Amino acid sequence: MVRKEAVGLTLLRVFLGLTFFIHGFSKFQGGIANTVDFFDSLGIFGFAAYLVALIELFGGIAMVLGLGTRVFAGLFAIIMAVATLKVKLAVGFLGNGQMAGYELELALFVISIYLALKNKSYWALENVLFRSNIS
Repeated sequence: MVRKEAVGLTLLRVFLGLTFFIHGFSKFQGGIANTVDFFDSLGIFGFAAYLVALIELFGGIAMVLGLGTRVFAGLFAIIMAVATLKVKLAVGFLGNGQMAGYELELALFVISIYLALKNKSYWALENVLFRSNIS
């Protein structure tokens, strides 16, 4: 693989990981009870807020390190699909002046799908631990 592509893939993976880590951290920092209430208001079981926050938090760290890239990218894609469909789709791509649109969710969804489908993650800890040869 060309070095430029490896750099690009690594930047996408690290950006995605940091973004989800920060979102997961903020759910706990802002009081996870608020997120539970928000999920309930959407008709989603409140306990799912804990699951989503933990996936974002620990999955974000794992993604930055390059551990379980494909698995966590798939989970992130599911989270973004639900967030888009349940919350953001009604306000449109750019939003409605009171709430941001789904442009960020869509971008994170597409990056997640790309990384979930990618066979290898470059400059990743999983390559060292599992002795992957990257070509």
